[in-house]
Amino acid sequence: MRYKTHKKMNYAYLVTMVLLTISGFAQMPIFKRYYIADIPGLGWLAQFYTTHFLHYLGAVCILGLAGFFLADHIFSELKNKKISCSGMVRGFLLSAIIISGIFLVIRNSFFVPFAPSTVIFLSLSHLGAVVIFLFYSLYCNIFQKPWLIKK
Repeated sequence: MRYKTHKKMNYAYLVTMVLLTISGFAQMPIFKRYYIADIPGLGWLAQFYTTHFLHYLGAVCILGLAGFFLADHIFSELKNKKISCSGMVRGFLLSAIIISGIFLVIRNSFFVPFAPSTVIFLSLSHLGAVVIFLFYSLYCNIFQKPWLIKK
């Protein structure tokens, strides 16, 4: 039963990361600018509020998944496995993405007056961490670097 749960959660993680990547890059007008949104069925990529809602929905999902995996590691797998070096790097990058994303949500939702330079820093750090995370995750997938290793 435990294996099936983890397999479903890994699939949910993959789907969530694809949703976050597509909706995140759609927040920038690149899909409209390069006529990708003109392809039949992809017009929603040019609708800001649709992609904004989907990005927030994906963010809620990734927070839930991160909490599940963290709690599962702490409570059940702590004795058998430890986080690998590549897992620590991905965990750090994912934490940077989540923290910068939370500050961007606060800025967007609660009308907290951030200085323009702070907003630029948050946006660029969020985007930079995402790009590094995606390329590093691709590297880890190609060379089969696991998140966890046996002690």
